[in-house]
Amino acid sequence: LLTPLLPHFDHRNRGMRTRLGCLSHKSDSYNDFTAILPDKPNRALKRLSTEEATRWADSFDVLLSHKYGLAAFRAFLKTEFSEENLEFWLACEDFKKTRSAAKLASKAQRIFEEFIDVQAPREVNIDFQTRELTRRNMQEPSLSCFDQAQGKVHSLMEKDSYPRFLRSKIYTDLLSQTQRRLS
Repeated sequence: LLTPLLPHFDHRNRGMRTRLGCLSHKSDSYNDFTAILPDKPNRALKRLSTEEATRWADSFDVLLSHKYGLAAFRAFLKTEFSEENLEFWLACEDFKKTRSAAKLASKAQRIFEEFIDVQAPREVNIDFQTRELTRRNMQEPSLSCFDQAQGKVHSLMEKDSYPRFLRSKIYTDLLSQTQRRLS
């Protein structure tokens, strides 16, 4: 009775192994970074100086404020499957620029449902108290309703992901590439 089911099971199992194998081979390389640069990769790298790329190691905020630094960090977070943290932080930065009271509530709701709510599609890792405070803030959304959650996510990225980024192949390859251009 079980014999007819085994070939079907083996096929599904093999497919799952193949998919999981693809995940385990997620690359952490310079080429992954160039694929998501805001400009054409070669032109962007010609514009990026070794000095600029080296300054990214000065502080996390220096990295976030640089267009190519942000792109490189995003590429790195994708290799760690944690880009939702940066996406949430960027969504909050954009949200703070909202001038229309009519758009404020709908933008806040979208951010909450995408990143904060329990089992949100791109849920960020924040503690229960911060999640609940943000939920209460949603009753009367203001430009500061995500401040605590954004601060927690910024701190998490700065203490956890940022040091790993500075040691990553993406960053070291990028530095090497800019230095090679000089010689």
